[in-house]
Amino acid sequence: MKATIQHNNQTLEVDFSKPIDISISLTNTDANPIAWYIEKPMIEPVRFGDWIGKVSEGSSSTNFNNIFFNPHGHGTHTECLGHITRQFYSINQSLKQFFFLAELVSVTPEVQGDDLVITKMQIEKALNGKKPEAIVIRTRPNGNDKLSKKYSNTNPPYLEEGAATFIREIGIYHLLIDLPSVDKEHDEGRLLAHKAFWNVTDVNDLNDDARHDATITELVFVANEIKDGSYLLNLQMASFENDASPSKPILYQI
Repeated sequence: MKATIQHNNQTLEVDFSKPIDISISLTNTDANPIAWYIEKPMIEPVRFGDWIGKVSEGSSSTNFNNIFFNPHGHGTHTECLGHITRQFYSINQSLKQFFFLAELVSVTPEVQGDDLVITKMQIEKALNGKKPEAIVIRTRPNGNDKLSKKYSNTNPPYLEEGAATFIREIGIYHLLIDLPSVDKEHDEGRLLAHKAFWNVTDVNDLNDDARHDATITELVFVANEIKDGSYLLNLQMASFENDASPSKPILYQI
């Protein structure tokens, strides 16, 4: 279904019949990606004595599963500044609009000592003067192993503080990346990129200009055949009153 829409005083031609899903689905198998030292998700039928909530088991007319998972460690998720603050803030209250102009960029992190780092210069060069509402960062190399990767204690690439500050300063409010975190895995709790992007200077006493309506989405997956460039982003999530929610970002060509 093709449509002409108005977004931020721009006229966009969008084909809504061709969504590009950049989320990773959650499963209870060993193929599920995992970060932050936890076990795989659990999806299992409810049990009441001899009754099992699974049609194939013969005792139930419906499939009736419990699901136990962690949004940060088990797949694509969107988080608000409540992820790092002493006071509780909910992603469900922070994200109130769901369509944004986004720029997809591909970056090969630079070697810095034992780390792989995405720098300000790389982001600035990739955007080439554009100032979208959202940025989607695809890291190279970009294999299908990202769909099932076990990230714990692997020191994945991360975003340097200066790059996160630059993204904030040019007015990008939604940062999406195909890594488990924008920050280094073992960073002694500094969380420099998170703080720079949300403009949080003190997690115990939030400054007035902290960005409550800005979001970070981690563990996306952008297939190689999807070209860098401008897209309409539909940032979908579940209505969790939590700092983060599992999410389903969808790109549309424009």
